[in-house]
Amino acid sequence: MGDSTQQLDRAFAALADPTRRDLVARLSVSDATVGELAEPYEVSFQAISKHVKVLEDAGLVTRSRDAQRRPVHLNPEALDLMTQWIERYRREAEERYRRLDALLARTAQDDEDRRPDKEQTS
Repeated sequence: MGDSTQQLDRAFAALADPTRRDLVARLSVSDATVGELAEPYEVSFQAISKHVKVLEDAGLVTRSRDAQRRPVHLNPEALDLMTQWIERYRREAEERYRRLDALLARTAQDDEDRRPDKEQTS
């Protein structure tokens, strides 16, 4: 398995949790410290810190030191990797349905052409 496959596995696993999805949504608006991220939740600071660590291990967020703050930043490249993976399979599925639609249209036309009550012109 390649690095990008393992990164995708970790990213999708991390985003399986609704709290972590919410954290990503909030970080898409602006960077925040773990303390700021923890404010709206009725769970401990440590619980949110663990969620942030899972997102960090998955490559979805990074942390930096800004004076005494340690803001958490969303990593758009990781989201791009996920988007590319999803888009690839969406396009393949769309193409399969286009082929099926074309086949059904041809079949319907063939059935119409073979109808016995169709007027014959000579």
